[in-house]
Amino acid sequence: MNPFHGRHFQGEIILWAVRWYCKYGISYRELQEMLSERGVNVNHTTIYRWVQRYAPEIEKRLRWYWRNPTHLGTWHIDETYVKVNGRWSYLYRAV
Repeated sequence: MNPFHGRHFQGEIILWAVRWYCKYGISYRELQEMLSERGVNVNHTTIYRWVQRYAPEIEKRLRWYWRNPTHLGTWHIDETYVKVNGRWSYLYRAV
């Protein structure tokens, strides 16, 4: 089910606003101005209601991602010197 069903604005716009508010801690009026610069005219009280409604759900769905450092995968790094055409060259790789 789409949690944004029946909303006046698209779900992507709502997610942008909620994420920017939570991530960067800007005021609702500053966020209103940022969205207006991008062609989205929305009132700061509407953004407040979006944050109240959707921020807890977003936090709940992303909690596993923030707490689990293994989601990034494992990196292997190797470095060495090799001789190429009689010259020593530094070689490094990250996989």
